[in-house]
Amino acid sequence: MKEKVFKQKIDYKHLFGTNSSEHYRENIEKGIQSIKHFLNRDDFYSGITVFELEEKMKKYSVETSKELDINTALKAIDDLYISHAISFHSPNYIAHLNCPVLIPALVGDLIASAINTAVETWDQSTSATLIEKDLIKWIYSRLGLPNSSDGLFTSGGTQSNLMGILMARDSYAEKYLNLDIKKNGGSNHLSKFRIFCSEKSHFSIQKSAAILGMGYNAVIPIETDSNFKMSPEKLILAIENEKKLGNIPIAIVATAGTTDFGSIDPIKTLRRIANKHSLWLHTDAAYGGSFIVSKKQSHLLEGIESSDSVTIDFHKSFFQPVCSSVFLTRDKINFKYVSHYANYLNPKNKKESEFINLVDKSIQTTRRFDALKMWFTLKITTEKTVGLYLEKICELTQNAYNLLNEYGCFEIANKPQLTTVVFRFILKDFNENKTHDLINLHIKQTLFKSGEAGIASTKINGNLYLKFTILNPQLKIEDIKNIIEMIIYKGKNYGKKN
Repeated sequence: MKEKVFKQKIDYKHLFGTNSSEHYRENIEKGIQSIKHFLNRDDFYSGITVFELEEKMKKYSVETSKELDINTALKAIDDLYISHAISFHSPNYIAHLNCPVLIPALVGDLIASAINTAVETWDQSTSATLIEKDLIKWIYSRLGLPNSSDGLFTSGGTQSNLMGILMARDSYAEKYLNLDIKKNGGSNHLSKFRIFCSEKSHFSIQKSAAILGMGYNAVIPIETDSNFKMSPEKLILAIENEKKLGNIPIAIVATAGTTDFGSIDPIKTLRRIANKHSLWLHTDAAYGGSFIVSKKQSHLLEGIESSDSVTIDFHKSFFQPVCSSVFLTRDKINFKYVSHYANYLNPKNKKESEFINLVDKSIQTTRRFDALKMWFTLKITTEKTVGLYLEKICELTQNAYNLLNEYGCFEIANKPQLTTVVFRFILKDFNENKTHDLINLHIKQTLFKSGEAGIASTKINGNLYLKFTILNPQLKIEDIKNIIEMIIYKGKNYGKKN
């Protein structure tokens, strides 16, 4: 056969490989210089408008740009992105569940990205598989789950919660209705399945119910107490009521760290209720699960060891880069509800002792080696140090709560259990909620647009409140005091003008 010769000249220097190590080093070093510029910024945000960014996007669109060298490309991306990215490490950012990240974790992420291991099958990942399994064992052991447990890293809390609800659905159907939903699809029973969770739980619970064919109405929100924790008494009444209506309770979702308030449901009590009614207990600990390594806060998670499944997002409060999330189940047999076997990838006839294929228990097929950044974190930073970081941010949040009380011009919605405090600025001589909604919205928006401070907002009973989410252990109480005084100034100034 005559060999065909490819005549077009190709430059291979951009391909990561044996002959590109020097080119790789030069490019990474230049990238690091751009990140240094990001770290040296004073404001948490540049204050640039949406319109201004859209105009920049037109200039740098991939459809209009010519081939660039690395220096020109970095200047362009600095102008378009780096100079305007939100700085989660800034002392003036205390808005959402975005933590500053650990340098050892970044090293792990860099290595994982460069080597580009896909952790779905043994013949693609080899020892990366063992590292992930080791990390999963460390996590479920810290939570107090039994040796029968297992888990995997996922794309985030939404996917982890989806897996928990899926297992709850299919397990109940198999155990009590003799239905194999995975094989035969849904049945008339699906529309009657009911899942119970706090009214303050994450939206992904409803989203999961809809994706899984049960519908939004399958999720029954349960009232919370004055501390925004699910009321066990209201839960019991709701379960009994759904049974009377001819519906089928299948699961309870406990929240260990609600997004707005950081409140932790009484997991131990919810387990007893779940046992009485033969229900699956899934604990969404996306926010609060990391605090298991804190000596001062770990007791708040009492009962989590009795969960049938658990979600934890380490990119929320364990100082990991996005994504770093895990899903755990107390009995590894439950992964049969998500497993699938393909001849080209993970044929069923291979022995488990010979080939460990993590895709057998994953909704995703291709997955990044996200466990590596956790490995670097635990080996270099150590869980003891991370635990101290967590204790520090809890202490800072308590101090912020005390400061807000001392100023006397704030209505505070919650006493913080973890690292969030919800409040609103109150202008004296004004009693209408609508007026205070306008004032507090103005405060949030003007602080953001000016790049002075990043704070969040939420609603309670239809009224707008502000929120601090404190996840930076290097913050000082003076930083928080400075933000509070900005809030007061903006609020009073708005009152004078309007």
